[in-house]
Amino acid sequence: MGLKKFKPTTPGQRHKINSDYSEVTKRAPEKSLVKGKNKSGGRNNDGRMTMRYIGGGHKQKYRVIDFKRDKHGVPATVKSIEYDPNRTARIALLYYADGEKRYIVAPEGLKVGDTLMSGAEATPNVGNAMFLADMPLGTVIHNIELKPGKGGAIARGAGTYAQLNARDGRYAIVKMPSGETRMILTTCLATVGSVSNSEHNLTVSGKAGRTRWQGRRPRVRGVVMNPVDHPMGGGEGKNAGGHPRSRNGIPAKGFKTRAKKKYSDRFIIEKRKK
Repeated sequence: MGLKKFKPTTPGQRHKINSDYSEVTKRAPEKSLVKGKNKSGGRNNDGRMTMRYIGGGHKQKYRVIDFKRDKHGVPATVKSIEYDPNRTARIALLYYADGEKRYIVAPEGLKVGDTLMSGAEATPNVGNAMFLADMPLGTVIHNIELKPGKGGAIARGAGTYAQLNARDGRYAIVKMPSGETRMILTTCLATVGSVSNSEHNLTVSGKAGRTRWQGRRPRVRGVVMNPVDHPMGGGEGKNAGGHPRSRNGIPAKGFKTRAKKKYSDRFIIEKRKK
């Protein structure tokens, strides 16, 4: 994949940097793996706004993704690499030998025609799903389960990956994308390789309208609000501010919000980088 810059024929094109979508091989999604998707506009079941800055946006269909990779021992062929509006990564359509079709999060380097496998019989090739107990140490992985059989939860965004560093009894020691080192049961599945579309973070929208197409409304800074709306609001002219904090008054920039005795602390060997 690569990035595409645009000639400044309009103000919106001047700074726009977009993916060239060269890796995408099919435009229309597989009908049997698509669901309708409703938009809330940030409102709850009472019709009251509970999340700000959400609304509008292009209509989207949800592609059902197989995060569990629980079809063990059945080979699958990659039929296409596709764009998914619901995530930053690309997705891959698999045709299994028994006729079933499934979508997975596409890893970097996966090509149409590749054969994938999951389970104990799988080899450590890109796109194969293996148990952490069976993987060679040092393997770069993504779509990692935290509970066996629950489905991948870690490292699913574009360009992210973790690394299997060691094994200690029932646990594998994995370095997370955040820099945290953590223990995960060796009976959990993970997929070999890093997630596709690694240059996603280099793209530039170019104009406010593109952000509106994605369903995001303009975000208002607390400093320009009135005191009734935000702890940092008010003041004459530009004399607003005070200590940085959220709309609810929780301090930002350095204030720890993690629970002191969180159950998962026992699995964390080294905390994430500050």
